[in-house]
Amino acid sequence: MNLVNLESVSHAYGPKPLLANVSLGVEEGDRIGVVGRNGGGKTTLISIIAGELKPAGGRVTHTRNLHVGVLSQRDDFAADATVQELVLGGRAEHEWAGDAAIREILANLLGDIELSARAGALSGGERRRTALARLLIGADDLIVLDEPTNHLDIEAIAWLAGHLAARRSALIVVTHDRWFLDAVSTRTWEVVDGSVERYDGGYAAYVLAKAERARVAQATEDRRQNLMRKEIAWLRRGPPARTSKPKFRINAAEALIADVPPARETVELLKFASARLGKTVYDLEDVTLHAGGPDTGPLVLDHCTWQFGPGDRIGLIGVNGSGKSTVLRLLSGSVRPDTGRLVEGRTVKLAHLSQELTELDPTRRVLETVEEIRKYITVGKKEWSASQLLERLGFKGDAQWKVIGDLSGGERRRLQLLRLIMDEPNVLLLDEPTNDLDIETLTELEDLLDGWPGTLVVVSHDRYFLERVSDRTVALLGDGKLSMLPGGVDEYLDRRATGNALSARAATAVPALVVETPITVGLSAKEQRELQKELSRLERQLDKLSEREGKVHAQMAEAASDFERLGKLDAELREIAALKESTEVDWLNVADRLGE
Repeated sequence: MNLVNLESVSHAYGPKPLLANVSLGVEEGDRIGVVGRNGGGKTTLISIIAGELKPAGGRVTHTRNLHVGVLSQRDDFAADATVQELVLGGRAEHEWAGDAAIREILANLLGDIELSARAGALSGGERRRTALARLLIGADDLIVLDEPTNHLDIEAIAWLAGHLAARRSALIVVTHDRWFLDAVSTRTWEVVDGSVERYDGGYAAYVLAKAERARVAQATEDRRQNLMRKEIAWLRRGPPARTSKPKFRINAAEALIADVPPARETVELLKFASARLGKTVYDLEDVTLHAGGPDTGPLVLDHCTWQFGPGDRIGLIGVNGSGKSTVLRLLSGSVRPDTGRLVEGRTVKLAHLSQELTELDPTRRVLETVEEIRKYITVGKKEWSASQLLERLGFKGDAQWKVIGDLSGGERRRLQLLRLIMDEPNVLLLDEPTNDLDIETLTELEDLLDGWPGTLVVVSHDRYFLERVSDRTVALLGDGKLSMLPGGVDEYLDRRATGNALSARAATAVPALVVETPITVGLSAKEQRELQKELSRLERQLDKLSEREGKVHAQMAEAASDFERLGKLDAELREIAALKESTEVDWLNVADRLGE
């Protein structure tokens, strides 16, 4: 049964229509992800569907007694209202405390917020989680969410995806978080040029289907152009001639991903990065660091020894308050360790994108502010002009001549990021670089970073982006250490689920006996450094074995008809697999000794 129907709906702000004669419906059980450029009409579309906005033209009908729950990007909380009043309303304590579903929502979204807290004293992230909890506690037929993952950490986003997937309500969600889209949606709508293109499946299926549509459109255009050329040739020849229509074949869906080159030429980039950076980038030697200065604020690092090497691409994760931004500020030199030493390589040229962007001159134009840094830059093997890079990051045509004072927050963030890259750093520290970026811009940024050689440390709640641009995952688990997670974000979530990861503030509040890790007791700073070196050596060995394995696979493909050579290559492949397995065991043993 259809819950909402839109018939020939149109709406515009100014001369350009955001929606033009759009007709679509939302059925029971639909789980729809809405994507498109910033300013393209996504919020307008869902506001019309939810009944919050009346369209300029067309008709919108809701089924009788339809209950719609909406999470907008801004809340209207009264400053003196308590969290309990906002979320639970007039429910008696025994009523909500005895409901397992409500308790789960409160525990996962408001676990660190007092129910007696006033809305006026809440941070932006706390207000967001409060609004989300209030919505989810309700029993709505249709839930409409506008950027629900804003201000949520990776763990909360994973919980929210699982919660929404288990609900029976229909769902419409606008988000730039592509992992979240894949986790919750079964259909995708793309708002583009005033229309809504519909696709089956989540984000990954949408990308493949869109690419296939482009292939078909290109084939159709090629066929039309070919026919035109033949017609023109026939007319020029004078006498009529018979021509047969060309035949075209659309490759299977697998062809979309066949023979696609790897996202990054890792070995080549690593060699280039080593040449530019030398062997040392950042070495942490027995570093202790508090978020608020020496012996004040939450403890982030406790006698930590770690190495950031040339070409490392590291995703740094942890719960909100674990100290991720503080670690980036330590590497950038804006804060100093309480004790211990930070060794920085002589050739390091740093660029740090923090969450507090440097203010740009509001009277300058976009292209001018980029070209004053550099007019051309080489990324990978290709040279780009400032104008070309601006276009890749969403500043197309006249947008390059906008005055900075007229830019949105997302546009300013893109501009600041591009200015950092244009300065040709060899170390990039990115703190939540995806904030306010749409999916198209995120894709371009990822592609740009693929060809960038150097050391990258990125903090982001966007799991898709984090896993896409980084090769290794390092976590702050509340024990004062930087812990390598071979299993990536999944391993981190497993550790969180078993209570083995805390925020820096929570870890500081727990008695030392509780957070103490017996494995690391007795290790001196020197022993830790030696173990860390051994860990790095084993990782390099694993990389080399993986490279050998890839080469043997390629040789086996070339020798498909040479059975004798295939036998030898197969034996070599088994030998490599055995070496990898033993090396991985050694790595795990060393990691255990370090308490990772």
